[in-house]
Amino acid sequence: MTTFPLPLDAIFLKIGVYAIYLVIGFGFGFALESSGFNKSTKLAGQFYFKDLTVFKVFFTAIVIAMLLIFGATALGLLDYNLIFVNPTYLWSGILGGFIMGIGFIIGGFCPGTSLVAVATLKIDGIFFVVGGLVGAFAFSESVDKLSQFFNGSYFGRVTLMDVFDLPTGVVALLVTLMALFMFWGGEKLEDIYGGKDSSKAPKARYIGAGVAVLFAVALIAVGQPTNADRWERIAIERQAQLDNREVQIESLELLHYMHDSKINLVMLDVREEKDYNLFHITDADHLSYEEIPEQIDPLLALPANTLFVVMSNDEELATEAWKYMVAESVPNVYILENGVNGWISNFADEHDEEYITAEKEAHDPDEFRYLLSSASGNKLAAAYPHYEEYKDLKYTPKVKMEIKAGPSSGGCG
Repeated sequence: MTTFPLPLDAIFLKIGVYAIYLVIGFGFGFALESSGFNKSTKLAGQFYFKDLTVFKVFFTAIVIAMLLIFGATALGLLDYNLIFVNPTYLWSGILGGFIMGIGFIIGGFCPGTSLVAVATLKIDGIFFVVGGLVGAFAFSESVDKLSQFFNGSYFGRVTLMDVFDLPTGVVALLVTLMALFMFWGGEKLEDIYGGKDSSKAPKARYIGAGVAVLFAVALIAVGQPTNADRWERIAIERQAQLDNREVQIESLELLHYMHDSKINLVMLDVREEKDYNLFHITDADHLSYEEIPEQIDPLLALPANTLFVVMSNDEELATEAWKYMVAESVPNVYILENGVNGWISNFADEHDEEYITAEKEAHDPDEFRYLLSSASGNKLAAAYPHYEEYKDLKYTPKVKMEIKAGPSSGGCG
C-alpha cells in the first residue's frame, strides 16, 4: 500500500513541484480574498467580538485537518512520522505569540492575510508587509544575542498526546468538542457585541458538527497503528533485505564512514549497559532497545545526511532495533555485521591483550564473547582502529543513502 506524503520531487521533478506549490498558494490566497480576509477591519473585528469569522474559519480548518490526518494514518494511507510538526520553543513561542497578537490587533493582519491584502493593492496591507520585513530584518540581526532565551525552552516535536498521555482519538474528540463549544460561544458574543442573529445562521452547521464528533469517536474505535502494524505493512520488502544481507554492513565499511566528513554518522549501541561499559566503539551512543520508542522523533529530526548504524553483541538485538526504527520511517538504518564481537575480532591488536584475557563460548547468540580484566569502555585500541592500517582493504559496500523523506520544514499561513 502506498503511503503519503509522496516524494513529489521524484514524481513531478522540481519544476512540477514548484507548479504544485504555485497552484496551492494561489488557491489559498483566492480563498482568503473571497472570504474578505484582505480587509483589516474584518480581521480586527474578532478582537472586539464583533466578527469572529477568522476564528471560525481557521479553527474549522484545524479540526478538519486533524481529523483527516489521523483518519488517514489510522487507515495506513499516511505516515505521520513524515509530517512536519513545528518544534516547541515554549517561552520564546509565548513571547512571539504575544508580539504577533499585538501586531494583529494594531495592524489588522497576520502574515498570510497581509500578503493577500498586498495582492489586492490595499494600502494598509502594503504598510503592514513593509513593517513586517523591517521587523524580520531587525530580528535576524539581533537573534544571536538572545539565542539562549530563544533556544532555552526547546521541547522538540511535542503534541497534545504527549503532554496529556492520551490516545490520539481521545485528544481528537476533546479538541473537536472544545472547538464546537468555542464556536457556540463565539456566536453568542457576536449576537451581543456585533448585533448579529445567530438563529439565522445555516442549520447545516449542526450536521457538520455531528459529522466531526462521529469522526472523532471513530478514531477512538479504530486507533492509531502500532509499531507492529507499521512493520507488517513493510515486512515483505524489508524482511527480504534482512534475509539477503543487504543491510548488514561489514566492520570495514563502518570504519570508512567513521572517517567520512560528508556523512553524519550515528552509531547506536543497543546492548545492556554492562556490556556497553565493558567495551564500546568510540562515539557509539548507548541506547537500550527499550529507550528507542521515545527517541524516534529526535532521530527523525537529524540532518538528511545522517547514517544510522545499530549494533549489539552479535546481530539479534540490533536486528530488532533495526526493524523498529525502519517501521517508524527512520531513513538510512544499517546493522553492524557480527556486532561488537565481530568488530573486536577484526580490530583487536597486541595492545589490547592486557584487557582481553580470554574468548569464551557464548551460550546466547547475542552474548558478549570476551572476558576482560576490567571494564575498558573505549580504552581498547579496537575502539578506534587506525584507519590508515585498514583503508586499502576491500569490502562489499552496502550503504545506499536514501533521499530523506522525513519531516524537515513547515510554515504559517
